[in-house]
Amino acid sequence: MEDSERPGTPDTADADVIPEAVQASPEPPRTRPRRRGRTALLITGAAVLGVVAGICAGYQVQAGRAPEPLPPLSQPVLPQATGPAPEPLSAAQDRKVRTEGDLRKLLLKKPAGAKEAEWLSGSDGWMDLPVYAGTFTEPGSKFSSLVSDEFRRAAVAGWEVGNSYSVEIRLVQFRHEDSMAAVDSVANLQDWAERASGVESWNVPGTGEGMAYVHPRPGNKPGYEPLYTAEAHAWRGDIAMEIWIYGDRRIARKTVMDLAERQMERL
Repeated sequence: MEDSERPGTPDTADADVIPEAVQASPEPPRTRPRRRGRTALLITGAAVLGVVAGICAGYQVQAGRAPEPLPPLSQPVLPQATGPAPEPLSAAQDRKVRTEGDLRKLLLKKPAGAKEAEWLSGSDGWMDLPVYAGTFTEPGSKFSSLVSDEFRRAAVAGWEVGNSYSVEIRLVQFRHEDSMAAVDSVANLQDWAERASGVESWNVPGTGEGMAYVHPRPGNKPGYEPLYTAEAHAWRGDIAMEIWIYGDRRIARKTVMDLAERQMERL
């Protein structure tokens, strides 16, 4: 079979058989697809412009109106006082007048016949923060605690009564801006006192929760003679009172109670 007889391969003569209409048929024109959403955007934009225009018009109308008067106050106008201002309260009426002054003047005075304690020499009646923190078993921890509690100052007095006993009185003042640190300090010392074995305790009259303690058993530390102790803790305002008594024999209840009552009366 020759090439011209292969199926699917038209002869040249067959080209003349194709209809003229088919040969002259032009290619149909291509149309551009239409963009969608344009009308919706135009409508949305017009709506936004309408809202903005309405708001602007409302502001213009409101700005042109006269301000409306405020409603009357529910409380009537109080008349202003005339004449000189009242005199400030005396120390007898305002406790803070006393506690803002020289704190050392509020300490009990050394009784007749007693001598000033040797450990107070050079202190001038004051205990600064490091010295006061050093009187506790853990000075570093107590120092940080006192800083947090807004320690302000501490005044101290002390004396020795012959060879019988010695007395130390502290007035520790706090700022009382964020907490009632004087109350917390007293509560902490009372808690430690009540933990001692066999301790005897009494409420100090006129002090609310002030307490006095007598330890009937002496402390026995290696290298030291037996030492009896008594203590009292109370507070008033921003001042915590501490009384410590040490002796070579049991401290009488009357001794510590008398000191605590008289010291609190001065506050």
